[in-house]
Amino acid sequence: MRIEDEIKQPIFRDEYQKAFINLIYTSNWLQQRQAAAFKGFGLTSPQFNILRILRGQHPLPATVALLIDRMLDKTSNASRIVDRLEEKKLVTRTVCPANRRAVDIRITKAGLELLEQVDESGVLASDGNCALNEDEMRQLNFLLDKMRDIE
Repeated sequence: MRIEDEIKQPIFRDEYQKAFINLIYTSNWLQQRQAAAFKGFGLTSPQFNILRILRGQHPLPATVALLIDRMLDKTSNASRIVDRLEEKKLVTRTVCPANRRAVDIRITKAGLELLEQVDESGVLASDGNCALNEDEMRQLNFLLDKMRDIE
């Protein structure tokens, strides 16, 4: 559906305004769909993001600073998210032997198994979750990367 119809705004100042509003609207739409999908696994989107990062690090540990650096939502409270994941036995925290002030965070076997279930469920697959084909997604990725390349 066109953004004009979604938000009931037939006129925009220009194509830039329309694109920015469309991007924000679409981002929120995607986040809502993702949150609904993760709810069935007992996860929030930020928790899934932390687990995804830890799986990429596995078997090496991560620190809270590394998690914050790699998180998609930089405003999320990584320490609190790790607390919740630890309560669910999806991650462990241990004092780093090389630096006793640092804490090593690792994904557990249960965390890896949960991510495997998410992967197998197809909730993140492109099939049925998006009307764009692979070439269009490639073009979209290029344009989004280009949009952020203003420095």
